[in-house]
Amino acid sequence: MSLTLTQHTFQRGETRLSSVLLLLLILAISWLLWSGLYKPLVMSLGALSCLLSVYLAHRMGFFRHHTNLLRLMPRLPGYWLWLLREIIISSLDVAKLILKPSMPISPTVVVLEAEAKTDVGQVILGNSITLSPGTVTLDLHEGKVLIHCLTSESAKELQKGEANRRVAALEPR
Repeated sequence: MSLTLTQHTFQRGETRLSSVLLLLLILAISWLLWSGLYKPLVMSLGALSCLLSVYLAHRMGFFRHHTNLLRLMPRLPGYWLWLLREIIISSLDVAKLILKPSMPISPTVVVLEAEAKTDVGQVILGNSITLSPGTVTLDLHEGKVLIHCLTSESAKELQKGEANRRVAALEPR
């Protein structure tokens, strides 16, 4: 892997140098604001940790997906509000189940076909399902999401596809 400064790209994955520098700047500013320590040793360790984080992000392929991530940003706040509402509803449902003496659970495993076409969208779907109490994403492979649900009602709710549609709507058209 070599860096060509005139083209501002890494050869592997067409990573723009400006994207790398932007991430480095964001990490450095965040570190400075949160650390509150401005001694030379601490500052140099902070700079080293920021550089290491950018290097690891590059090795993990972050910059291959960053354009998709940037396109998602304007749509995320609305999605987060919807997800927060769903997490609260799921929390209340699970609390009711736990507090009932009969504990009417009916564990169910379902497979959903992800409507999201990108890896990023599919991961958002899997993570969103896992964040909701009573459901856990067990596997995500080739657009199929394997989910364990605490009740058959929650499985039916997932199969209606509202979460799937909302995540697919996040992706660029």
